[in-house]
Amino acid sequence: MASAASAPPATKGSLREDLTCAICCDLFHEPVMLACMHHFCKPCISRYWRTTHGPVTCPQCRREFSCRQFQTNFLVAAMVEKVRATSSHTYIKNLEKQLRESLDNQRLRTEEHVSSIRRGKDTMETIKRLGADLQARVKGEFRALHQILHDEETCILEQLRREQEEELEKVQRHLEALKLAIKELGENVTVLQQASAVTESMVLAELPQLRPCATVNAAPEFDANAFSSKYMAPLQYITWRKMFQSLKPGPSPLSFDVDTAHPSIKVSSDKTVAVECDTMTRHVDNDKRFLQCVNILATQGFHSGRHYWEVDVGSKPKWDLGVASESIDRHARIKLSPETGFWALRLRNRNEYSVCTQPCTRLQLGSCPERIGVFLDCEDRRVSFYDADDMSLLYSFANGPRGKVFPFFSPCISGNSQEPQPIKLLHYPPVALSG
Repeated sequence: MASAASAPPATKGSLREDLTCAICCDLFHEPVMLACMHHFCKPCISRYWRTTHGPVTCPQCRREFSCRQFQTNFLVAAMVEKVRATSSHTYIKNLEKQLRESLDNQRLRTEEHVSSIRRGKDTMETIKRLGADLQARVKGEFRALHQILHDEETCILEQLRREQEEELEKVQRHLEALKLAIKELGENVTVLQQASAVTESMVLAELPQLRPCATVNAAPEFDANAFSSKYMAPLQYITWRKMFQSLKPGPSPLSFDVDTAHPSIKVSSDKTVAVECDTMTRHVDNDKRFLQCVNILATQGFHSGRHYWEVDVGSKPKWDLGVASESIDRHARIKLSPETGFWALRLRNRNEYSVCTQPCTRLQLGSCPERIGVFLDCEDRRVSFYDADDMSLLYSFANGPRGKVFPFFSPCISGNSQEPQPIKLLHYPPVALSG
């Protein structure tokens, strides 16, 4: 027999049956318990016993009782009230409302999870597609480098082969001349030997006629050191220098446009160094010149292709640099941001780096770069900044400029008693190195 602890919980239907009076077949009203442990409504059992003559009995088990006695069961009464309350129309409506709300909430959460799964799958496809495109791009970039190295290797090996053949041909021609001379000398030796044998039996009247021998020049000198020196040179470095002519993009040889320089900026004669100065320099007013902000642009502008340049900022405590749209207002004081036509990186207080967004985006850098590389991809509309010493990415604008832009710089006014430090445009001109 199953114990009470292991018995399955009663359902609402079976509980209602247990709390139903066997006389009126309705929920107990003022439930009372007889000595036989059966329960009835107090009014019901009272009426039942009034109609009974003789000993009273239990309507269910027919057990006889000597007196009409029962006791109120308050626990059963409480249970009956709870069942009656949960069976009311208002309670059921409220419960149905809660059920609908819970169902709607579960369905909404399910739809959100399904949508999240769909977005996650879309993100995975985007990652795969973007990864495949980037892999193709990386392979293409390195394929171009491999081709440059392969072409340079082929050129050097071909030059070595030609020079080797030239040296071998010199020696070969000398050897053939020597062989011919030896042959001719051998023929003359034979003639002289024959003449010598004749002299034993007769007196020679004259010397035999000898063939003129070819003149053999001195053996060509072969300078092994001179031959090998160009191929024992630092070929990797020489090739690296030559590669600048073929890099796409290669470092752009920028120069400052003095016509755009704020009057507080002094530019070197070769237009590669700019520094702030305390006094205004003499200048010609024009529409290109910055008048409110201490800025300057490069002479070179770009509207297509990919371009890279490097700027030496040294240990300057503050500076701005990046790219600026051709249409920017150069006569007003403007807050740098893509919305105003500037995609720029800035430094303040020697180690506070930030990107000129709205609002500014602070960067946490492990070290202070002294050379900044700027990469402009006009097709992908991307402007990226690098620590040029190790080419680590500092920040990249994904929604870059449209139309023509110019490299932009600001040496800033340092505002202290120290000697102003310049910013310099770094050049890597292609150097013609003979192979």
